[in-house]
Amino acid sequence: MLSILQFIVDIVAGLLGGLLLLRFWMQAIRVRPPQQIGQFTFTLTDWLVLPLRRILPGVGGYDWASLIGAFLMVLIASSIVLIVGADWHAVLVGALFRFLNWILYGFMALLIIDAVFSWVNPHAPLAPFVHALNTPILRPIRRVVPPIGGIDLSVLVALVLIQIIQFVLRQVFFG
Repeated sequence: MLSILQFIVDIVAGLLGGLLLLRFWMQAIRVRPPQQIGQFTFTLTDWLVLPLRRILPGVGGYDWASLIGAFLMVLIASSIVLIVGADWHAVLVGALFRFLNWILYGFMALLIIDAVFSWVNPHAPLAPFVHALNTPILRPIRRVVPPIGGIDLSVLVALVLIQIIQFVLRQVFFG
């Protein structure tokens, strides 16, 4: 029964945490979302972000309330294991690891969606939005890895680098 509860909590926390991270990233790189995406994101996350902004105002142009809200979602999802007697230290370390993984998986998903758009329909309504979200990640890679034969390999390089970062994180957290 506990695994079913953990599954449900992980799905809800994953959805809300992903939206909170998307909200943070959109505001950090100053990308205006399409109306439907923006309305969906802000409607589902305002209940947490607006009260947190009273405690954590935006500093340096970053919406810290969204980022901390995403971490709180991970922490809540990770806290279910406290029912079976895990200690707080293990929960915090596990939550931090999961939070960083959520960020990396979010970047991976955006990169894959961008690649699919570029192959299937580069003129899709969401393609410019997804491309704008990926530009800060891909720009430094494109300086080092130019297109080869007209094919942009920067997305592939970014995915490999993200997987290397995930491997390093696993080693650091669980050694």
